[in-house]
Amino acid sequence: MKPLSIFGIFLVVAGLAALIFGQINVPDRETLVKVGDTKIEAETTKTIQLPQIAGLVAVGAGVVILFVGFRRQ
Repeated sequence: MKPLSIFGIFLVVAGLAALIFGQINVPDRETLVKVGDTKIEAETTKTIQLPQIAGLVAVGAGVVILFVGFRRQ
């Protein structure tokens, strides 16, 4: 399989994942107080929303790249 086809498959899978899940949760650790070796930390979760248009564009671009990759063989 050519690298172009592999990249196309990756884009299709990533685009479908963006459409299905729609968001990414990222854990964030913040140090509140630090005294000597002792520290108090708070862990929060930030949510990053993925626009649906980005997923659609990734799927469309992946399909086009797959078509071009298979066409060149």
